[in-house]
Amino acid sequence: QVQLVESGGGLVQAGGSLRLSCVVSGSIFAIKAMGWYRQAPGKQRDVVATIFNGGSTNYADSVKGRFTISRDNGKNTVYLQMNSLKPEDTAVYYCNVASYFYDYWGQGTQVTVSS
Repeated sequence: QVQLVESGGGLVQAGGSLRLSCVVSGSIFAIKAMGWYRQAPGKQRDVVATIFNGGSTNYADSVKGRFTISRDNGKNTVYLQMNSLKPEDTAVYYCNVASYFYDYWGQGTQVTVSS
């Protein structure tokens, strides 16, 4: 059974940093990409950052230059380093693994940035 478990969320002041981690357990066949999404109250879930199998990355315009996605294949873990956090980054952050057959999601971790 596949499980994605996020950690690292919390409360931080504007300008601060957090690092989110997502540990993937179980076997996933034909992974296309791993990524982070976020959902603020009353808003849709949006992609934040994606890392593809070849190592290339994509970022939402709102986080470019501030967030960095990375992965450690040996630890089956994907990270999201978030620097220079802003109040508008406040949301529940979800880890995602996209295969050619199915999308897998974690339970989410809350990130709150105070002004």
